[in-house]
Amino acid sequence: MGNTPPSPSFLISPERMWRHLNKLFFWGIFSSLTVQKASLDCDTRRTNKFHSPSLDSETKVVTRGQNVSLTCSNQNESLQITYFLFRREKHLRTHTGKGEPMIFNLSISEAHELGPYKCKAQVSNCSMVKYSREFNFTFVDPVITPVLNIHVVNTETDQHLILRCISFNGSLPISYTFFEKDVAISPPISKHVREPAEFNITKNNAGEREEYRCKAKNELPDYERYSQPVSINAAPGGDSCPFCLQVLLPGLLLVLIVIISILAFRILPKYKARKAMRDKTPRDYRNTATEVGIYANICENQAGKESVPGLEPRQCVSTAQDGTQHSQEIQYATPVFQKGAPGVHEARNDCKTGYIYSELIF
Repeated sequence: MGNTPPSPSFLISPERMWRHLNKLFFWGIFSSLTVQKASLDCDTRRTNKFHSPSLDSETKVVTRGQNVSLTCSNQNESLQITYFLFRREKHLRTHTGKGEPMIFNLSISEAHELGPYKCKAQVSNCSMVKYSREFNFTFVDPVITPVLNIHVVNTETDQHLILRCISFNGSLPISYTFFEKDVAISPPISKHVREPAEFNITKNNAGEREEYRCKAKNELPDYERYSQPVSINAAPGGDSCPFCLQVLLPGLLLVLIVIISILAFRILPKYKARKAMRDKTPRDYRNTATEVGIYANICENQAGKESVPGLEPRQCVSTAQDGTQHSQEIQYATPVFQKGAPGVHEARNDCKTGYIYSELIF
């Protein structure tokens, strides 16, 4: 009966309990040290100047549908950093790296894809977070082939050229440069409005044939367009004076107009007066040389006499019928020539003497 009753199974011996308490104590100490070490690491990184990341791209201007790259980086290369890319409030990509920048590849097709973009950098196993500045892209329309016009003014010794270049499409501002052959002869001329760039040059007339062109370029990188070449011939020196003609031509035209007006005012009244006199003069169709009619000649010998050739004339009767169908009788005489007696004849001062006269008998 002296046996000790057994203890319940749920009771833990003091030695065992002490061992459990020691384990809990050491685990608490370890956890506390780990938390303190992590906090010390974050403080150490903070004292090492963990700067805000930078967000940048090779270009800020793009065309629609262009592929671009955004680079997010931090100056501290010894930390494990996670980078987050945002467009406005929308999260796009995440990359983790150490000692190297993160590159995000994008395609810009719509206006809302221009930005703003922002990069977030967070140290791994630490609550330290830094943000970059915002970054925006800009749409730019490429320039088209420009048009070059050249106005030439020639003088006796020199040739003045006015070169004008314009591209009718492309985002402003546009920079223009003029070339003679392949050598630039002007600095870049920037235009913020849609108007031609102008450049003046003076050359000697004795020069040879020259070729000019111009280049147009806007903010779009690695994109430029050249105009078609324009050739200019050198004017012959001293042989002509186009500038003089330009000055004198208006005066010559004015003098010509005045002369024509004076002649018109002097000749026109005379012409009208002659025409009026011609209209008032009565026409005698019987005496006109152009009268149209039918003529018939009737020649008869004198009654009861024989005709003696050379002595006796014959009477001829002609009848004429004009355009009015009226008949008229015209009598003609046939002349007979007979040698006359010699005598003293009158001599004219303006003609030579020595003529032989005969008498005319009707």
